[in-house]
Amino acid sequence: MVMDEDVGKTNDVERTQRTEVVYPTKTSASDVAITSQVPPPLLIFGAPIKETNHLFTTKDKGSVIVKMNKTISSLRKSLVLPLHVHIRTLQSFSKYNAQAASALQEERKKPTYQDDNEYADMDWDNLGFGLTPADYMYVMKCSKDGEFTKGELSRFGNIQLSPSAGVLNYGQAIYEGTKVYRKENGKLLLFRPDHNAVRMQLGAERMLMPSPSVDQFVDAVKQTAFANKRWVPPSGKGSLYIRPLLMGSGPVLGLAPAPEYTFIIYASPVGNYFKEGTAALNLYVEEEYVRAAPGGAGGVKSITNYAPVLKALSRAKSRGFSDILYLDAVKKKYLEEASSCNVFVVKGRTISTPATNGTILEGITRKSVMEIASDQGYQVVEKAVHVDEVMDADEVFCTGTAVGVAPVGTITYQDKRVRYETGDESVCQKLRSVLVGIQTGTIEDTKGWVTCIN
Repeated sequence: MVMDEDVGKTNDVERTQRTEVVYPTKTSASDVAITSQVPPPLLIFGAPIKETNHLFTTKDKGSVIVKMNKTISSLRKSLVLPLHVHIRTLQSFSKYNAQAASALQEERKKPTYQDDNEYADMDWDNLGFGLTPADYMYVMKCSKDGEFTKGELSRFGNIQLSPSAGVLNYGQAIYEGTKVYRKENGKLLLFRPDHNAVRMQLGAERMLMPSPSVDQFVDAVKQTAFANKRWVPPSGKGSLYIRPLLMGSGPVLGLAPAPEYTFIIYASPVGNYFKEGTAALNLYVEEEYVRAAPGGAGGVKSITNYAPVLKALSRAKSRGFSDILYLDAVKKKYLEEASSCNVFVVKGRTISTPATNGTILEGITRKSVMEIASDQGYQVVEKAVHVDEVMDADEVFCTGTAVGVAPVGTITYQDKRVRYETGDESVCQKLRSVLVGIQTGTIEDTKGWVTCIN
């Protein structure tokens, strides 16, 4: 330790300007324990620095933080000490003190997990589909080189975003949706998150964005779900909806990919998507507006696919309909999908659904229901489904992560309204019971679709 012999003869400001603090060893930050290995006593102004049990490492491997008070007058008692760095000025102390305060604040944001049996204070019997933010969100950044940094959990809250961010100016973003279910024994089950990861990668490629690896995606979803486990509804009361979001967060002016990307996951407990609950839906066939066109981005979960449907959906709901059925953009004669879910048409033992040809989202629930139906002996066909086939069907139902498997009671097309079979013996309900059973653990998962996270 090198000190000025005359330091005792100067005032506090002069002492600060002339003081040089040098860490006496070559110890790296990674060698310093969180609470136990405090470095040897250091001297400043001729007095030893008080040792503390609040020593902890930060993201910056070149520094360790000794908890310090917020004022420079307390400098004798506590210090932010960078390794191998000389602190010479009052301004330096102020800067590092701010870093200490920020790091301590981030430390307090880290999750403290409650007991498995503890629930959030919610009316679980009347849970609808809407935003009730769970405690924690997951954030991971991607730099210009395409490499994602190590993500971390923090308290749910607003994020800082430039007005010129790519997502705000050019709509460069995609999202996913998956759910966590609670078994009767309290175990938490996640449904096919690896498929969401792959679909996000396909969407990112279409929108010219880097994307997390499958392992990064699944691990982040698991962390988010586990940190928010008290928000997973009791068995049979709903699920915890997990929303992964990948967006161009870097500033850009001029149509071009963003220079930086942010991957965020947040969660919310949810019940039934439609206000009808599990009752049959009433759909309207839209002829004026289309959802997607060939060669567009209708086959991926781009945020640009959803705002354009709001006008037609609002108009339909004002007339008493649950949702809209969209037709193809070219001939307007072939079924595509609803505003936020895939559609199936049942005729006898044949179940038809529109083929995914770039304008229809490849739903994970859709894929799962097709496999269950095939296992039960139904003939499952992916094809162009003419609107006349829909009006002549025995049953129609919708599928999606948010909606689950929902029966359709009526469809209105032009001046004609058709009613469909619903009820416990319907094909829809038989398929739904199997899917929900697998998701909630009441039916053995022989397909490897669910992952237990606790």
